Amino acid sequence: MTGDESMELKTLGVEPEDLDGFTIEDLADYLDADRTPPNPAIEESAGCRLALDALERLRGMTPDLRASDEAAELAADDTWVQGILAGIALDARAGRRIPLADEGLGGDLAITEGAVRGLIRAAETVVPGVLVGRCHLDGDVTEPGAPVLIRLEVGVTYGLPIPAMVERLRAEIGLRLRAHTDLVITGIDIAVHDVQLRESNADAATEGER
Repeated sequence: MTGDESMELKTLGVEPEDLDGFTIEDLADYLDADRTPPNPAIEESAGCRLALDALERLRGMTPDLRASDEAAELAADDTWVQGILAGIALDARAGRRIPLADEGLGGDLAITEGAVRGLIRAAETVVPGVLVGRCHLDGDVTEPGAPVLIRLEVGVTYGLPIPAMVERLRAEIGLRLRAHTDLVITGIDIAVHDVQLRESNADAATEGER
């Protein structure tokens, strides 16, 4: 890895070792090749799989990343895309160890903070027009029963009902967290940081400014 690549990863909020030596660019190239031939080092890395999953969802909403020019898709600017990539990079970090109830099995079960952030991000799949960026778990997640506040930033597509979308996303995140974790969630705060125009709307706005 070159010094420039290492610095770019740090800009996204992740150290090179967080993706087992790979970069976001490496994973993007791997997706471009349709994950062919399969790379065991990537496929067996939990962090890389989380990042790949998030990148695939991002590409589904931002075809500019695939050098596509479909008029009905989002015209995402570089700042917005970089913000989402920063969130993906952070999701891939293992973070704190969150204990799970063992249901009397006598084991030591846990889930990583990174996996929980990935779980939260995946909720965007049921709310078309929303992309999750930064995600924070505020509270002592390592202590069973401790209160935890979920805070996340999202981007949305212009013209869609933001309050309804946010409520749907909040409900979906709550369902997923209750089903897959033992966290005591005190709230899910969602801040809309970006509203992206579709190409047709962006063109109309440009004409109106002239």
